[in-house]
Amino acid sequence: MTTIQQPIAMQPIGFVRSPYSDTSQIPKGPGAEHAAEGVLDIAPEFETGLTDIEGFSHLYVIWVFDRSEGYHLLGTPPTDDRPHGVFSTRSPHRPNPIGLTVVELLRRWLSPARSGGRHAGLHAHPRH
Repeated sequence: MTTIQQPIAMQPIGFVRSPYSDTSQIPKGPGAEHAAEGVLDIAPEFETGLTDIEGFSHLYVIWVFDRSEGYHLLGTPPTDDRPHGVFSTRSPHRPNPIGLTVVELLRRWLSPARSGGRHAGLHAHPRH
């Protein structure tokens, strides 16, 4: 088995603004309705990477479970009575705390940034 000898370094390219201030407010479980809209604030130095993004209806957003601590390789999801491996669940308690979400792109805009430069934003709606 091959192992990675060096850590993989990433840097944020932006941040999510959501109507939820706490994870307990997010709809979960089978049939959960994900109707809330949010904003993906993209850092100015990555704005050029958004060129022609308006041609797409949906985007893949890779994000970090920034409030998750530690991990559990087995866990019982709320919809079952037996444990499952973490990689077969949506648990935030993972060895690498990353998530993937598909969002519908509603619009893109540029506005004056809070720090003087320009600020790019994407208005998005989750699709699960």
